[in-house]
Amino acid sequence: MLLRRSFCRFPTPSSWISRVSPATMPLRAKVTNPAFRATASMSSVAEIPKELPGDEPDDVLFHSHYGVRLIELNRPKKLNSLNGSMVRKITPRLKEWEKSDLANVIMLSGAGSKALCAGGDVLALALENEKGPEGQQASSDFFAQEYRLDHYIATYTKPFISVMDGITMGGGVGLSLHAPFRIATERTVFAMPETTIGFFPDVGASHFLPRLDGELGTYLALTSERLSGVQALYAGVATHYLHSSALQNLTARLSELAFRDNSLLKERLDLVNKTMAEFSTGVPSLREEPMWLSGKVRSAIDRCFKHNTVEQIIQALEQETEMAKWAQRTLELLSVRSPTSLKVALRQLRIGKKWGIAETFQREHAIASKFMRHPDFVEGVKARLLSKPPRQASWQPATLEEVTDEAVDAFFEIPEDESRMALYHNDPDRNYEEAPYSYGLPTEGDIEKIVRNHESAKELQLSDIVARFEGKEGVKEKVADVLARRTVRTEQGLIWN
Repeated sequence: MLLRRSFCRFPTPSSWISRVSPATMPLRAKVTNPAFRATASMSSVAEIPKELPGDEPDDVLFHSHYGVRLIELNRPKKLNSLNGSMVRKITPRLKEWEKSDLANVIMLSGAGSKALCAGGDVLALALENEKGPEGQQASSDFFAQEYRLDHYIATYTKPFISVMDGITMGGGVGLSLHAPFRIATERTVFAMPETTIGFFPDVGASHFLPRLDGELGTYLALTSERLSGVQALYAGVATHYLHSSALQNLTARLSELAFRDNSLLKERLDLVNKTMAEFSTGVPSLREEPMWLSGKVRSAIDRCFKHNTVEQIIQALEQETEMAKWAQRTLELLSVRSPTSLKVALRQLRIGKKWGIAETFQREHAIASKFMRHPDFVEGVKARLLSKPPRQASWQPATLEEVTDEAVDAFFEIPEDESRMALYHNDPDRNYEEAPYSYGLPTEGDIEKIVRNHESAKELQLSDIVARFEGKEGVKEKVADVLARRTVRTEQGLIWN
């Protein structure tokens, strides 16, 4: 149901969103509703963070356009890197909009054309950690605020769209991966580069990455490999691919949507999804931009990264013959990563498959707090960001062999006398092990079910599977790759291999 159909364009500081007021301050509030009280195993529910005297006044801008509410990260000179000041502004706005009948759709973007958000302000955290226990605690407190915000987005009760236009890494990933809609553009650059700085893939990556197809999540987490443009859609990181020139008109179109008062969240999300499809011009041709993590490369990733120890993964890469050049390059990437980070990250991904979304962020906060006291984080940040030119970090321990199982175990221990990080949403109905909504490309599991359950495998064709997804951009390309890798055609028809 639509209110109006307007095609007017409106001026914007970031080329596609309209500013209503230049610097309206966010509400300050405290959660007092008893429904949000934590369970016995958690500390009391988190208070909404308040602004502090040193917060930058315009590092986040808030805009309204009819039913759309927009959050613009506004530190373009620092690639919109996320800091505590920004988190303290965004959280109360989301609380305000969640209760507002006038706010229909929430959109998140970054100022400028280079980045949504290139990560957290890790340099400031590293310098804080050097002050000792007090500074390390301050860093841990920042992660608590950031993870609460990410979890809030993951359990938000209104349609949320993250526009991953430009660099989207680290903290920017946390603001994106848990949204039901994640738009990649031709300028998107996605990565989780934490193992390069002596940290671990956080911001809910424990939940998201293990649930990607095969061992893609393991590969991305350990290597910090980048996905550009449409590759983020193919990998399952993004749910939609649009050209950046369409974002302004998409925002105007979404602002016209009106939902029935009694419509369920799923109905609202479905309407937003159909509206976004109006602005799709398809994906680049495979000749123009081939699917990177596909074919033999993808098969090699699954073969080599399926193991449960980093040593076994490295051994598999050393023995890889079919994709020897790729394996050698991957070994080179792993060789310069923090050995502690690699082992913690692999353990995290393996057990994260069983974590619900609430436990994910609570466990990650405990891990992050321990990394703030580990020498690799400060060393890694200084080597990458302070040294000119960047240098190879001196990790402690320096080798995988020196990182014991006991040392890795310690990152995952939560002492009985230590309460878990409190969350804004403690409603068990909002907790989940699998994301409740899926608007991206079909997973390999989805395609396997279609192949195995089709009444006549002999008659099943690529077009039959593609047709089930109503012409969504990228489906044909992904299904073709999956069928080529995972099926064989026999006299009996298409057989899953």
